Parts: sequence; C-alpha cells; structure tokens
Amino acid sequence: MQNPTAAMLVIGDEILSGRTRDANMYHLAGQLTEHGIDLREVRVVSDDAPAIISAVKALSATYDIIFTSGGIGPTHDDITADCIAAAFHDHIDIRPDARALLQAHYSRNGQELNDARLRMARIPDSATLIDNPVSIAPGFTVQNVHVMAGVPSVFQAMVASILPTLIGGAPLLSQTLRIDLGEGDIAGPLGALAKNFEDLSIGSYPFQKDGRYGANIVIRGQDMARINMAMDQLKLEFPA
Repeated sequence: MQNPTAAMLVIGDEILSGRTRDANMYHLAGQLTEHGIDLREVRVVSDDAPAIISAVKALSATYDIIFTSGGIGPTHDDITADCIAAAFHDHIDIRPDARALLQAHYSRNGQELNDARLRMARIPDSATLIDNPVSIAPGFTVQNVHVMAGVPSVFQAMVASILPTLIGGAPLLSQTLRIDLGEGDIAGPLGALAKNFEDLSIGSYPFQKDGRYGANIVIRGQDMARINMAMDQLKLEFPA
C-alpha cells in the first residue's frame, strides 16, 4: 500500500528575498517521514494573491495532503486565509470560535483585541481550526489543505496538533555509508545497485574534505531487511 503524498506551500516575500531562512520545511519533512507520509513537493510563492490561489489549487488537486506556512498574521500582507477561501470558493469573515480564543488570550494578558489582531480570526466558513498552544491564534484546515503560521515555534506546535489526525503509512527507514571516492568512481556500481533494488531509494551526496572527494550513500525504504541487503552489497563493492 502506498503512503499518502504531501506537498508544502511556503508563502512570503521574506523567504524569496533571502531576509528569512525557512526552517519549517526541514521540520515538516522529518515529521512526515516518521509518520509515513511522503513529502513530494515544496513550493515557495510571494505575498501575491493570484500566485497563492493558483498554487493551492494545483497542489490540492495533485497530492493527498497540503501544508502551508506563512501569511496568517495581523498585518496587511497576511493574505493567506483570504486566498484559501478564494481557492475553494468559500466565504470568509471573522469566525466567532476563533474570535473567542483570541479574546480570552488577550484579556488574560491585559491587551486589546484590536482590528489588526482580529484579522487572525478571519477563517473560511467550512474550515476546522488547528490548535495553537503557543500564541493561540489558530490555523485551519479546508478540505485537504492545512494552513499554518510561518513563525517556526508556532508552525511546529500546529504540526504537532494536526499530525495525530492524519492517516500515515509505513515510516521511511534509512542507512548511510560514507565512501571516500569521487562520484565518478562509484557511479557505475551505484547505478547497478539501484537497478537491483528498484524498491529502494539510493541517493549519493558528495562532499569534499581536506582536498579529498567522497560521498555519503543513503539507502531509503520501508523494509529494513531489504535496506540491509542493499547495504551489504554496497559494502562488498566498496569495503572500508
């Protein structure tokens, strides 16, 4: 049985301009691997409504599960919620359940729930809320799209909230072998190994250290016995 497939849409001019380094993809990929969900694609788009809407439609139609990060805060350029609503032809406004969460949070902290903060309660009608124990403002899910914050600590908390509700498959397992030869020296045997183990993913990741070339060979799959068999053959071909 195939694992569910997933894609991630990273939203924000700050990512594309290089002002902010995205850490959320790295975290999500690791979590999905452990949960048996195959992350197949990651896209980055600017704070541009047509681009966001187009990407959401395309990814939602292609993969089982979509995760977005960014663009659901209180400022004028936080337009993700409206774009998700537009992508699914859903009405959006301040939701009473989201407003209640924010009102309780800001009242406890002696702060005003002003118009800017109320923007974070704008949720599509058909959406279900994603819990945010860090800063309260919720993410939300519409159909197969999970909409989450871009701030890493909040994103991670939302992933932890939503992941137990998703049906996964077999976790992806792996083993790694370092070979102190250039890729040109190992490409032939490595290609033959890949043909013999087409059920596994065999990747070569080159490095250079102290003027010498080498590669880390990573063998991935869902059956550890098969991974061990392939690794044994690789070690015979390239003994330490």
